[in-house]
Amino acid sequence: MIPVQGVQNQTIAVLGLGRSGRATAAALAAGGARVVVWDDGLDTREQAAADGMIVLDLTRDANWDGISALITSPGIPHLYPKPHPVIAKAYELGVPVDNDIGLFFRSFATAEWERFDTTPRVIAVTGSNGKSTTTALIHHILKEAGRPTQIGGNIGTGVLSLEPAHDGEVVVLELSSYQTDLARALTPDVAVFTNLSPDHLDRHGGLGGYFAAKRRLFAEGGPDRAVIGVDEPEGCYLAGQLAMAPSDDRVIRISSGQKLDHFGWSVFARKGFLSEYRKGRQAGSIDLREVKGLPGEHNHQNACAAYAATRAVGIAPREIERAFHSFQGLPHRSQTVAEIGGVAWVNDSKATNVDAAAKALAAFPRIRWIAGGMGKDGGIEALAPFLGNVTKAYLIGHSARDFALQIGQTPHEIAETMEQAVARAAAEAQPGETVLLAPAAASFDQYPNFEKRGEHFTALVQALRG
Repeated sequence: MIPVQGVQNQTIAVLGLGRSGRATAAALAAGGARVVVWDDGLDTREQAAADGMIVLDLTRDANWDGISALITSPGIPHLYPKPHPVIAKAYELGVPVDNDIGLFFRSFATAEWERFDTTPRVIAVTGSNGKSTTTALIHHILKEAGRPTQIGGNIGTGVLSLEPAHDGEVVVLELSSYQTDLARALTPDVAVFTNLSPDHLDRHGGLGGYFAAKRRLFAEGGPDRAVIGVDEPEGCYLAGQLAMAPSDDRVIRISSGQKLDHFGWSVFARKGFLSEYRKGRQAGSIDLREVKGLPGEHNHQNACAAYAATRAVGIAPREIERAFHSFQGLPHRSQTVAEIGGVAWVNDSKATNVDAAAKALAAFPRIRWIAGGMGKDGGIEALAPFLGNVTKAYLIGHSARDFALQIGQTPHEIAETMEQAVARAAAEAQPGETVLLAPAAASFDQYPNFEKRGEHFTALVQALRG
């Protein structure tokens, strides 16, 4: 646990008592604060009281006397579509609102660091797609290189549940837009922006608000190094805003597809090869085509981001290349779960939107595609350019029939359930083909989350082995 600094003898309120909220309450108490808590759920409040927490009804004005700050969980709206009533009350009363990410950054450095030979560092990763894989890959590279490291944030351990830093340690954080949007302190040593595509637009009041939430990671404190994906206009804009000149190597531009050889520092992948350029000269190269844990151009972008971030903290190219080959990938993200009779079965249940599904579809040549679920606004018509690799689609869930109307002449059938889709794909797939679960939809019609959907797919595939 990382005790929160600067809160001794203050009364701090915590809103939301999920994993993040409970960890925050504990870290505040460890820092000497008097912690009061509130949650909208009666059962949750009763459990908190039974655990010895001070439950205070923050919907009542009288209970705000003496409260110095409100710390809210990331999932609770603080602006759009409208602020939660408790957060709105804090705004009305002038009580500062923060989250666990802000508390982490103001509490991470301690007096003990003066005894360290090497100052601990933080690498923070944000973006629309690929940030979990990029974060996990950075952590894997650091471990393989023998560097002390922890991973947390939106993946793995909550930030305040991490251990206080060790000498020379690198903490790797995945940060969602919900987390970066509100944090009052954001001071990573290396900040990574993978890419941007429309998502969570209701929560951020549109695409501009969504990008602004991501941009705060680079604007609030100013990282020593910024790794920026420049395959979208927003990334180009951000890199241009941060760099003083094209030669400014504090900004490392990355791309999957573009040749970037005229900047101070860049990393890009083209035709399966990763290249690092510094001041116009090639400084490193890796053949990504045989890296099984990172298939497809979207994973090659993740590789570029992880390469750049770890180079920024002193890891050598050969160590990075070796770590690439031992990386197994993350569950539910282009994860090969089996090869049966010459057919590869790939679980990309995390591909819950059109952009992620498009990248998955572009990664394999002959695909039997399992798609569907709770479709998002706009449907999947934008996937039309990526359907050339699809031999047949097996459509499931709430949006199956809507999807069938949006995929043109692509062969398909309505399978309804995952069981039927897997069975039909298994009966029809030929050696050399890939059966790909890339739903392009949320899971909530049939599963509580994308993880459970991916686990069900994997279990059904494993059962095919007999």
